[in-house]
Amino acid sequence: MVANPAAAAAVVHAWTALQDVMDPEIPVLSVVDLGLIRRLEVDGAGTLEVDLAPTYSGCPAMAVIRGAVETALRAAGLGPVRINDVLAPAWTSDWLSAEGRQKLLRYGIAPPVTAVDTPRGIWRAPTIVRCPRCDSASTEELSHFGSTPCKALYRCQGCLEPFEHFKCI
Repeated sequence: MVANPAAAAAVVHAWTALQDVMDPEIPVLSVVDLGLIRRLEVDGAGTLEVDLAPTYSGCPAMAVIRGAVETALRAAGLGPVRINDVLAPAWTSDWLSAEGRQKLLRYGIAPPVTAVDTPRGIWRAPTIVRCPRCDSASTEELSHFGSTPCKALYRCQGCLEPFEHFKCI
C-alpha cells in the first residue's frame, strides 16, 4: 500500500503546528512536549484526526487545550479536524519528552524523576527531588499538592527557595 503523500505532509505540518500549543497551566510546555497528542492521522475523507489524552481524568485545562489544538490546526490550514478524547492508556509522566523535562527545569519546576507502576505509587515521593535552582539534593516536600494537582510543593534546604515538582504519574 502506497501512503498518500499529501496526508503524510499534513501530519508532519500538524505536528509542527502543535509545537506552539502551550499548556495553560505550565506555559513552557507544548501539548507535544507533554505527550498529550497520541495520534495524528488523515482519514479517507481528508479529515485530520487527533487523539488527545488528558494528563488526568477531569483535568480542568482540557477544554482550553482542546480548543487551542483545534484553533492551531485550522490556522495552519489543516481543516477539517476531528479531536478524539483518549482515556486509555492513561497518560503518564513518562510521556513527557526529554526536551519538555529540560523546559520544566529551566522554568523552575523539578521534572518527574521516576515512573510509577501502580496507582499507589503516585503517593510515594521519589527518593530524591533535586532543586531546579541550585541542584541540591537536600529538599523536602511541603505539600503533596501544588498549584495544580500534577505538581507538589517542595523547599530546597540548600538555597531555601520553594519550588514545584512535577509528580511522577
